[in-house]
Amino acid sequence: MRFKFTVSLLLFFVLLVFILNFWPLSARTSLPKKASLPEEAFFPSLFGRLLKKKETPIIIVAAGDVMLGRSVNAKMRSLTDFAYPFLKTASLLKSADLTFINLESPFYDHCPTTNEGMIFCADPKAVRGLIYSGADVVNLANNHILNYGSKGLNFTQNLLHQKNIDYLSPSGNLVIKKIKSTRFGFLGFNLTSGYQEGKIIEKVKEAKPKVDLLIVSFHWGTEYAEKPSLKQTNLARQVVNAGANLILGHHSHVVQPVENYRGAKIVYSLGNFIFDQNWSEETRKGLVGIFTFQNKKLAKTEFREVYISDSYQPSFADNL
Repeated sequence: MRFKFTVSLLLFFVLLVFILNFWPLSARTSLPKKASLPEEAFFPSLFGRLLKKKETPIIIVAAGDVMLGRSVNAKMRSLTDFAYPFLKTASLLKSADLTFINLESPFYDHCPTTNEGMIFCADPKAVRGLIYSGADVVNLANNHILNYGSKGLNFTQNLLHQKNIDYLSPSGNLVIKKIKSTRFGFLGFNLTSGYQEGKIIEKVKEAKPKVDLLIVSFHWGTEYAEKPSLKQTNLARQVVNAGANLILGHHSHVVQPVENYRGAKIVYSLGNFIFDQNWSEETRKGLVGIFTFQNKKLAKTEFREVYISDSYQPSFADNL
């Protein structure tokens, strides 16, 4: 009895597929003359409709260098407002499904107030700005995160952990974030003090099978250079070949070109986002990348330009 039922059910599905796929061939004369689209557009197969179902878009927003130390730190303390640098941009950042930044300064509980020097730190209260802007993943693999040594790094990582903000440490950990039905992987590398290309490629290849889409952050290149070097370009393409879907670059403090390569985007530098380098027009500019992913692919890329005010607060340039 069960065998007969199974056979009947199978015959029903075969008949259904036959009707959906072949019946229109005998009825094409009944279509309106103006219908010039292929008949499968009018009579899609049952399985075709299921396969073509689109997933809900996922939006990831990425900002450039965020330095909450030195004059930025002094400004926040003078205002007693530790979300101040993010006030004019947070609405976009926190509207995304995931927000990514490069944090160029460690948090430290004994951080001095200063307007000079190259040793950066930020008041721990400044983490409120990250929370207010909806930061989800923070890159710490850069040349300033160890300005207060391992103690400063540990303090920063513990604080971010307490606030449920994931981070990419200098050790090269993989962060995986599941958004809707898609697994995103994040890797961060500091390339400012020497590196081995082979180890980077190996880490990318190890990470790729664990996720659907892989985003790699590079702190690299020459400061204030308008274009990436040939070495950067070659490495970026190798990393895409190894499995990266999006590369986000930092460190030059100025905006650099964006390259399309094998369906991936290589953003060589997003420039500054929050910084106190007001001594040139180019270092006061940056980009916020808006990346739309759909069906496990990067479907759309947009950029919003920011301009940093005299008080170290970025605004969107089209709103000035």
